[in-house]
Amino acid sequence: MVSAPQVAADLSGLSFEDALAELEKIVRGLEGGQQKLEEAIGAYERGAALRRHCEAKLAEAEARVQAIVAAADGALSLEDVK
Repeated sequence: MVSAPQVAADLSGLSFEDALAELEKIVRGLEGGQQKLEEAIGAYERGAALRRHCEAKLAEAEARVQAIVAAADGALSLEDVK
């Protein structure tokens, strides 16, 4: 079994789009109901990690978008995000 830190490290380089595509594949597999119980549990665990990864990527993107502000003269600037 893979530990949580190993899963996080495995997902760290995964783009949002790739993580979402893998998550969709896992969901289709689970909905099909053809997996053995242990495989289904492993897939569910991986899916939960992928969901958390996607949520973190979305939060990061949202913070970046919110950092873009329109100045009084209509020019766009980027605020530092910490």
